[in-house]
Amino acid sequence: MAQPKKNLTLSLFRWLLLLSLPGLWLWASHEGWLQPLENQSLEVLYRFRGEIPAPVKLIYVDVDHRAIQEMGERPWDRGDFGRAAKRLLEDGHAKAVGFDFVFSDFGASRMVKREDLEQRNLVLARVTHAHPEVVLGAQYSGGQGYLQKTARVFPLLRLGYRDASKNDLPELPQYPLFGPTWGTVGLIDVDYGYGGDEIPRWVPLFADALNTTFYNLGLQMALRQLGLDASAIHRSADHIDLQRPDGTNVLTIPLREGQLLEINWFSSWDNPSFNPHVSLADVLLYADDLEGDKAEAKAEAKTFFEQFSDALILIGPVDTLLQDLAPTPFDTSPVPKVGFHGNLIKTICTNYFLRRVSWIQEVGITLVLTALVTGLAVAGGARAVVAKIMAVLAAAVYVALALQSFKAYQLVLPLAGPLGATFTTSFCALIWQVVEEQKQKGRIKGMFGAYVSPQLVHSMVESGDDPQLGGHEADITAYFSDIQSFSTFSEKLPPAKLVELMNEYLTACTDIVQAEGGTLDKYIGDAVVAMFGAPVPLADHAYRACVVTQLVHRRLGELREKWKGEGDKWPEIVWKMQSRIGLNSGVATIGNMGSRTRFNYTMMGDSVNLAARMESGAKSWGAYTMCSETTRAACVQHGGDRVVFRALGRIVVMGRSQPVPIYEIVDLKETIAPTTRECIGLFEQALAHYYARSWNNAIALLKQSAALEPNQPDRTPGVKTNPSLVYLGIAEHYRAEPPPENWDGVYVMKEK
Repeated sequence: MAQPKKNLTLSLFRWLLLLSLPGLWLWASHEGWLQPLENQSLEVLYRFRGEIPAPVKLIYVDVDHRAIQEMGERPWDRGDFGRAAKRLLEDGHAKAVGFDFVFSDFGASRMVKREDLEQRNLVLARVTHAHPEVVLGAQYSGGQGYLQKTARVFPLLRLGYRDASKNDLPELPQYPLFGPTWGTVGLIDVDYGYGGDEIPRWVPLFADALNTTFYNLGLQMALRQLGLDASAIHRSADHIDLQRPDGTNVLTIPLREGQLLEINWFSSWDNPSFNPHVSLADVLLYADDLEGDKAEAKAEAKTFFEQFSDALILIGPVDTLLQDLAPTPFDTSPVPKVGFHGNLIKTICTNYFLRRVSWIQEVGITLVLTALVTGLAVAGGARAVVAKIMAVLAAAVYVALALQSFKAYQLVLPLAGPLGATFTTSFCALIWQVVEEQKQKGRIKGMFGAYVSPQLVHSMVESGDDPQLGGHEADITAYFSDIQSFSTFSEKLPPAKLVELMNEYLTACTDIVQAEGGTLDKYIGDAVVAMFGAPVPLADHAYRACVVTQLVHRRLGELREKWKGEGDKWPEIVWKMQSRIGLNSGVATIGNMGSRTRFNYTMMGDSVNLAARMESGAKSWGAYTMCSETTRAACVQHGGDRVVFRALGRIVVMGRSQPVPIYEIVDLKETIAPTTRECIGLFEQALAHYYARSWNNAIALLKQSAALEPNQPDRTPGVKTNPSLVYLGIAEHYRAEPPPENWDGVYVMKEK
C-alpha cells in the first residue's frame, strides 16, 4: 500500500506545481505586467472587428499646413478661431465646437503687445460667452500649477488624489477668455500610465480641483450631441449617469478606477467615410466671403457651411510640425491626437463602451481553460492523438470566442493571461509526460526484459502497436543449450539450491547471449533457447552465435572454479557441470505464436528443429558445441578464421532423409592451444582414412589425436568422452565388422 500512496502524493505534488503556473500568470496580470501583451491582443481584436460607423455626425476642422499659412506665424490670432467657431455655429448650425488645444498665457509671445493680445482674446471670448456649446481645451500636462510652482499633476483617483481642496487646477484658457460666464472648458488629458503604451486608450472623464469639477472635452461634446449639459452628470463610484432634468436616465457610462473610461476606436484617421476633414483655412476663407460684399461668394460660402449642420466640430492641430501625434489601433504610424477625442465622443454617444471581465471572472477563465487544455493535452490511451487535437481546438475556440465577443458585443476577453497560462502549463505538462513516458518505457523494458528479449521489448514499445498473432520469415541462427545430466542435479540438490544454481548459470548464459546481440526466446528448465538475427536483423548472426558458444563455455569454467571454491555449499557434481550447445542457421518463421490471449515471441521451422538436433546430437560425438554446415559457412563469411571448427562427418537427424555435414566449434583463434590445433589436424587425417575404409591408419591417427584432445575423461570436469574416442570406437568396430559395400560414412541418428 505504501507505493500507491507515494505515487498519489507525487501526482498531487506535480499538479500543484503545474497549478502554480496559471497562478503566476494571474499574478502578473493583476500586477499589470501583461498589459503590453493585452494591448497587442486588443489590436488583433480591433483589426478582426474592422472599422465600424457611428451614428454621430462628427467633422474635423484641421489646423493643417494650409491653415497655418492662412493664419501666419505664431502666435496665431485667436480672433480667427473665434470667427471660425461663430460661423460654424451660426451659419453652419453645428451642435458644438471643441478646441483640442489650450488658449493659455504660454501661447502668447512677448513680442506681441498685451493690449493687442487681450483684444484678440476678446473676439474669441465674446463667441464663447454667446455660445456655451463652444468647448475650450484645458490640460494638466503643461506649465506649472497654481497651488505650487511645480509641474501640474492630474488628480487621478487611482493615484490617491481624492482631496479636491488640495488638487491643483489645470492649465485653463487665458483670462478674460475664461471666467464664470465666459464659456465651457473640456479637459484634453489622457492617462497613458494606465494604458501602458503610446496608444491613447484610457481617459479621465473628470478632475476635481479646488472644489471645482472639470469634465473631459469629449464628454462635454457628447452632452451637446445628447441635448444635455453638465448638470445632467451624476457620478457614482463605478459609473456616470446622464439624466434629463426630469430624472430619466439617458445613458450610463462605466468607469474604471472611479474615473477612467476606455476608448472604443471606430476607424482609421484617414478614412473619409468615417472621419470627414475640412481645413481651417477653408473655414476662414469662406467666413471672409460671408462678411464680404460679393453675393456669389456669399452664396457659395453658405453652401459650404451647410455641411456642418447638426454636426459636432473638433478643431485641432494635424500638421506634423505641431507634433501632436500618436498611433491608434488602426494606424501604426502616429496620427493627430484630435482623433482620440472624436472616438471618445463616438464611444459615449453610441453606447459602444468596451466591457471587460472582472478579476474573479478572469481567474475563472484562466483556470478553466488551462485545466481543460492541459487535461486534453496529456490525456493518454487509445484516443491520445484525438485528445491533443481537441486541446488545440479548445484554445482556438477560446480565441474565436474572444474575437466574436469583441466584434458583436464590444466585450474584451483577456487573451495574454489565459493563453499564456494555458500554453506554458500544457507545455510543461507535456514535457513532464514525455519524461514520465520515457521512465515508464524504461520500467517496462526493465520488467519485460527479464522475460523476453530487451530488443523485442524496445521494438514493441517504440512501435506503439499492440501485440498480434502471426509471424514473418527471417534468416537467423537458432541457439539451443542444455546441461549435461541435469536430472542428476535435480536429484542431488534441494529445490531452493537448485533454483539458486540455475539462476546463476542462466544469468551468465543470458548475459553473454544478449551482449552479443542475441535474443532470448525462452528457458525450458535448464535449457536456454535463443536466436540471433531477430527481431533486430544481424548480417553476422551466425558468427555472433558461434562466438557466444565459446564465451559461455569459458564462463561456465569460471563458475565451476567458483562453486568448487565455496566448499561444502555445492556437491561435486556441480563442480563438474558441462553444457552442450547446438546451432543452425537458416530461414525460420519469427513472431507471436500461441493463443489469442497468451502468446510467446518465438521461432519455428525446420532450421530451428535442426539446431535442437545439433545440441542433442553433440552427445553422440563427444562434443559440447555442434553446428551445421550452413552455420559454419556463414560464420566464416563474416568472421574469417577467428572461430575454429572441426568437421565431425555427416549425419541424418530424425525427421530428415538427407544427411547434413556437422562441425564442432572447438575454440577461438586467440585462445586455442597449439596441442588442440595439432589434435584437429590428426583428427581430420584420421577421418579421411575412416571414409576410405583404411581402418588401421584411421585408428592409429585417432589414438594420437585422442591424446591431444582438449577435453579428456577423468581429467576435464564432467567429460566422459571426446570426438577422437568416439570415432576410435566406431573405427575399431568397423575393422572387426566392416560396413556394407554401399556404406557412405553417414551416421543416422536414432534419437532426438
